Amino acid sequence: MDLKEIQNLIKFVSNSGVAEVKLEMDNVKITIRTTVEGSTPEITYVQTPAVAPALPQPAAQIPVSTPAAPAATAAPAADDSSKYITVKSPIIGTFYRKPAPDKPMFVEVGSTIAKGDVLCVIEAMKLFNEIESEVAGKIVKILVDDSSPVEFDQPLFLVDPS
Repeated sequence: MDLKEIQNLIKFVSNSGVAEVKLEMDNVKITIRTTVEGSTPEITYVQTPAVAPALPQPAAQIPVSTPAAPAATAAPAADDSSKYITVKSPIIGTFYRKPAPDKPMFVEVGSTIAKGDVLCVIEAMKLFNEIESEVAGKIVKILVDDSSPVEFDQPLFLVDPS
C-alpha cells in the first residue's frame, strides 16, 4: 500500500462513521481510529521487514490530512483507445446503475454527459455515494454490471470527451 491508498482509506473510514478499522496484509498492519466528529482521524502504520530483526520496531505515527476527495478519477484508458477517458471508482463498494430499483438508469451507452452529472451510485457500509462525472462527453462503454462489487480505482466507464 502506498501513501495515497492509505489516505483514501482514511477518508473512507472518516466518512463511514466507523470508530476503528484494523487492516493486516503480508508485512503491513494499519489501524485507523476516528475521534470526535470533524477532527482528523488517528492512524498507526506499522511495516515489518520480511526477516524479523532481533529487536522489535516501534510503531510509526504518520499524520495525514484529509482534504475532500474528488468523486471520480479520470485517466486515459489503456485498453480501447487513448482518445477515451476512464472513470474509475473512488471507493470500494457495490455498484448500482440506478438510484432505486424502480427508477431509470443514470446513464446508458451513448448517453451524453456533462461535468457533474451523476453516473452511478456506489454503496459502501449502507451509505449510497453518488459518483459524478469529472468530464463532459459521451458514454462509450459501461465496464461493470449493475449490483456488482467494485474495488478502489476499478474502471467503471469509458467516456469519449470529443
